[in-house]
Amino acid sequence: MKSFFNFLKEARTSNASDQAERRGLTGDGHGNWYDKNGRLAAKTKGGRLELVNQKQDSAKENESSTTTSKSEPEPTQQQSIAPPEDGEQASEFGSFEDGSPRRMPVPTRTDGSPKEDLGPLTVVFGRFNPPTVGHKKLLDAAKKAAGKGNLKIYPSRSQDNKKNPYDPDEKVDIMKQMFPDHSESIVNDPNSRTIFDVLKQGYSDGHSSVKIVVGGDRVKEFEKLSGDYNGKLYDFSSVETVSAGERDPDSEGVEGMSASKMRKAAASDDFDSFRKGVPDSIDDKTAKKMMMTLRKKMQVKEGWSLWEIAPKFDWRNLRENYVTGKIFNINQLVENLNTGLVGKIVRRGTNYLICVTEDNIMFKSWIRDIKEYSEVKMDKKERLPGKANTLIGTKGYFKYAADMTPGHEDGGQNLQPGGKAYDGKSARSFINKYKKK
Repeated sequence: MKSFFNFLKEARTSNASDQAERRGLTGDGHGNWYDKNGRLAAKTKGGRLELVNQKQDSAKENESSTTTSKSEPEPTQQQSIAPPEDGEQASEFGSFEDGSPRRMPVPTRTDGSPKEDLGPLTVVFGRFNPPTVGHKKLLDAAKKAAGKGNLKIYPSRSQDNKKNPYDPDEKVDIMKQMFPDHSESIVNDPNSRTIFDVLKQGYSDGHSSVKIVVGGDRVKEFEKLSGDYNGKLYDFSSVETVSAGERDPDSEGVEGMSASKMRKAAASDDFDSFRKGVPDSIDDKTAKKMMMTLRKKMQVKEGWSLWEIAPKFDWRNLRENYVTGKIFNINQLVENLNTGLVGKIVRRGTNYLICVTEDNIMFKSWIRDIKEYSEVKMDKKERLPGKANTLIGTKGYFKYAADMTPGHEDGGQNLQPGGKAYDGKSARSFINKYKKK
């Protein structure tokens, strides 16, 4: 695998990407190349890399990022590494049952023997914050698409007090109450933070093909992202993105229900509107409790802004805050709420961002689908009573891991007998091990 990912297919047949790689530049999919600080450094012209005057170009870029020029290109939903070139060792690892070539080794057991083919896998990866009657349509479509194959539903791990007030455990508990027919398929896995985590796990488990079921407005985003990385991060004989149907935002029924409407209703203390988004299987008392929990987590008593909790209903103020530089600035870490990818902003478009992850994966996102990202600090061994802290890199995880290690002395921290007690110095060493240099 190449150490540098090419984001333009055309670049594979030119010298521009090679020159950019040597200079440590990142492309945006439109022939522009940026340095690590997000400044425009070069452009592709005639298949060659042409350096630009950085001072002049930086000024132009800053000016263009705060205008609404119609000539600026709109984003494709995601920009990612290109698929393998024709003839690039396509059959090195053998073939799938349908004859298509493998590009990665067959998943193996701990003893080195090949894993059994588990057949097709169907997955759903979504925010569900909060779950609504509209999500039942999505889950029913996924179950139909899965047929006799395995279905796994992954609520995302995103959480904040604006657009994602419920934590993952709360979402899972509510979803299992709301959608009992799908309860056994709902997965609460702290390691499945992105759609890539889900797909890599599915491949590692031994599934030979995968279907991803999403709302109609997200098909292109997931289709391109998942397809471009097949053969790189995982290797399925086929990757298919299935639409669960289009949503009508103006509809008063199930087709028009959304989590944004639910958050808006909760913030406005409008129980009648909130109740419409909760299935009849949930009684009024429980629905009321759900709404009050949302209000508390969104901190509405301290004041709230519609553009922060439901940007689709207040696009003007969202854009105003973006254009004036109050949110989403260069080098800031952000999370794509649809895919879970976390990256650093390298370019600000008119209403979208270009970001790059630590693994050098580039993605584009509309500003309505992004949230500011910050590491969660947890010092306790348990996230909630009886639920272990599994967030790697935190002091709490260190305590939990130490407690589970045989041979530790009891140093007043409830450790296993015979080992070293927890102390701040040990925790710092543990955390720094995972900190990016």
